[in-house]
Amino acid sequence: MDKKMKTNLNVKDIAKKVLDRKEITKEEALYIYDQDLNQLQKYANRIREKFCSNKFDLCTIINAKSGNCSENCKFCAQSAKSCTQIQKYPLLSAQEIIRQAKINHKQGVLRYSIVTSGKKLSNKEVDEMCIAIKRIKDEVGISVCVSFGLLDEEQFKKIKKAGASRVHNNLETSKNNFPNICTTHTFEDKIKSIKAAKAAGLSVCSGGIMGLGETKQDRIDMAFSLKELGIKSVPINMLNPINGTPLGHNQRLTKEDMQRIVATYRFILPDASIRLAGGRGLLEDKGEACFSSGANAAISGDMLTTVGITVKKDIQMLTALNYEIGFFEKD
Repeated sequence: MDKKMKTNLNVKDIAKKVLDRKEITKEEALYIYDQDLNQLQKYANRIREKFCSNKFDLCTIINAKSGNCSENCKFCAQSAKSCTQIQKYPLLSAQEIIRQAKINHKQGVLRYSIVTSGKKLSNKEVDEMCIAIKRIKDEVGISVCVSFGLLDEEQFKKIKKAGASRVHNNLETSKNNFPNICTTHTFEDKIKSIKAAKAAGLSVCSGGIMGLGETKQDRIDMAFSLKELGIKSVPINMLNPINGTPLGHNQRLTKEDMQRIVATYRFILPDASIRLAGGRGLLEDKGEACFSSGANAAISGDMLTTVGITVKKDIQMLTALNYEIGFFEKD
């Protein structure tokens, strides 16, 4: 960044720019990222209040197909290339998926996401999941999201017709860093599938994982990629280094690291649901500081292969922070 330009920047003025509904630049985002955390947090929360009010979007996930994934994502315990002791099983029955949807709905969860391992589901598996989705919509009423891999537009149209409203497909990291994390599919493959989901009329939830060894520039580049795609639900995961994966020895990020990331994302994506996701349970405060730094959504309950935080505990914490559990962004 140009030194002269840097001396003319300050967090308050950049926050005012966002509050005035103007977009910030990558240079401004890089600048605020390193500034005083208390100030960054304060203005990020102010931006969140203006654009998102106090609504908080709470979702849960079910690991509907576990392990034996052909892809080589270095962070993932479900990759067949990793040596981990996770449960491995084929696609769950519609009955089990519906049973858990009912449990989550009764607990006050807004969205229920069906997640499967692998590069993508087969057409037969997509048809099986469409039956489950339709029954959830008919029998439960909870909003259904899916994460079925790199599907095409026709497959997404089937899912939309069955009653799903949203597709989850993380970019994971920046375009520049992606080849360092995965080589069995590309960043462009991710973009293509996200665009196919949107073309099919589905909303998209997409974010990434922090702590993969990426740079500050990578983190900000990914946020701008999400902005360009028009993503309004952005999961921010913190890597839980799992023994047996190539990134199993990475150092964990701190609470302050996550606050800084969340706050900067709020400046870049002022009207998005910024969703704390995997790894939140590793934080001593379970994400509370991030919920005062611009985050306004979370995945509750267990993650795919790791234990999470109960819905009851999350609702208690969020109520104490004066949040109201409810939809902010519409599907």
